[in-house]
Amino acid sequence: MPTKALTSASLLVLVHAALALAMPVSGAAQEQLRYRLIDLGTLGGPQSFGDGGHNAANINNQGIAAGVADTATLNPNFPNFGLNGINGPDQSLDPFVHHAFLAKNGVLTDLGTLPGASNSSSPTWVTENGWVSGVSLNGSIDPVTGWIAQHAVLWKDGKIIDLGTLGGFESGTSQVNSKGQVTGLSTNDVPDPLSLIYFLIGGGFTNGTQTRAFRWDSATGMHDLGTLGGPDAEGSAINERGQIVGASDTNSTLNPVTQNFTVEPFFWENGTMTGLGTLGGTLGLPSGLNNRGEVNGTSNLAGDTCTHIFLWSAPGPMRDLGSPLGGCLLGEVGGITDTGEFVGQGLTADEQKLHAFIWKNGTFTDLGRLPDLDDTCVGAFGGPNSRGQVVGQAVENLCNGPRAHAFIWQDGRMTDLNVFVPPSSELTLVEVEKINDRGEMFGIGTTPSGDFHAFLLVPCEQRHEGCVDGADVAVRNEARPMMSPATTRGLPERQRAMLRNFRNHWMARYHGLASVPAK
Repeated sequence: MPTKALTSASLLVLVHAALALAMPVSGAAQEQLRYRLIDLGTLGGPQSFGDGGHNAANINNQGIAAGVADTATLNPNFPNFGLNGINGPDQSLDPFVHHAFLAKNGVLTDLGTLPGASNSSSPTWVTENGWVSGVSLNGSIDPVTGWIAQHAVLWKDGKIIDLGTLGGFESGTSQVNSKGQVTGLSTNDVPDPLSLIYFLIGGGFTNGTQTRAFRWDSATGMHDLGTLGGPDAEGSAINERGQIVGASDTNSTLNPVTQNFTVEPFFWENGTMTGLGTLGGTLGLPSGLNNRGEVNGTSNLAGDTCTHIFLWSAPGPMRDLGSPLGGCLLGEVGGITDTGEFVGQGLTADEQKLHAFIWKNGTFTDLGRLPDLDDTCVGAFGGPNSRGQVVGQAVENLCNGPRAHAFIWQDGRMTDLNVFVPPSSELTLVEVEKINDRGEMFGIGTTPSGDFHAFLLVPCEQRHEGCVDGADVAVRNEARPMMSPATTRGLPERQRAMLRNFRNHWMARYHGLASVPAK
């Protein structure tokens, strides 16, 4: 496939990829792969999901997962109820009201919404103590769009808290820490024809208002973090120290070459926003922030023709890690762990395939591919956890399907997770979004009808009912079929990535910069 067809916008939407490396492993390593599958079902409707944005921690180390599920209620406002970054026409083709949920021991708890029978809600992050950040429709009409407005919310101790806005009509969260400090983005009341939320994301509106990064806590409410000189900013991640990273316009002047503003990642602490710079280009985006204050992300190089991965820690400067697999990245990078590791996906040197990688001990490792699957589009979404496990998805035909399989990578080998589906289940496991330090996985599967169901894979002992041992099962490389995205109700990323992975906001707005073909 020609490189010119591989835009970052298409990759971030279609990159439903996975890992692979067909290397032999010992019997002892294989015996460790025993899992019990839990189909989480729904809240009365046909489908349930994870979060769609791969940077969301939708399962914590206590085994509590946060996701979203359809209720039995048809939404009277469909398709204009959205929850796709702003309440525009819904891209999911899912006409049901959907609610955020918590899942513990396979039991779903409906987290509800702000008041209103037709409101939908969605989570973005779950902390170790079970607090959940997210968004909910609030029933009011945004006069800019004519659609129902969405507000940032926090679920704490079973109750929903409306975090409000900075004076505008729309807000959304990205993460919350265990102290209840939240970051995200909100509109204010200052006119901005190229507002991050409204322009492109909301359908090309030119009469919106500024979008600003915020920090919220119960004592002071929502606080505007400011910008690096331009009109818009957003908060992407917050750690346990209350430090925040995000991205901001640095000016209000369109670049004559890219026809976009310059965007730079920032680091915020104790009221001070510090610009991290770029690697020479006009677009830099953070991917994650760990509890040591280390930031990873991507930046265009000079000329905006290629993208590299960076690492930053105070006082800087930004460190160029290069392109992990030899091609121009044009992929996605996950958050950084407290040990300084991360995963993602990028173009190979021939720029004809998208492969998953891990950054560990100062080195990038290509995770390869699944045997017997034409998985030229492979991405790592979760991990590495404390056991060194990585999870993700492999998709045939440069992310276009028709088959997609979830995988786990461990000890140098990628395993198709469908070998752990018991005969009693009809699910095809198509993606795993997160894995915790106990090895519990949260992902998405499809039913024979093409509906999506969220699932858990839980490590188990062989004596437990429903426990499947990978050493005892013939590997199912025949690939359980997945419905073509064009004939299903929509891939979960299409449905919700704009909302929950705020990095995608910037990629959608500035896709002209990052989609320039690699040299």
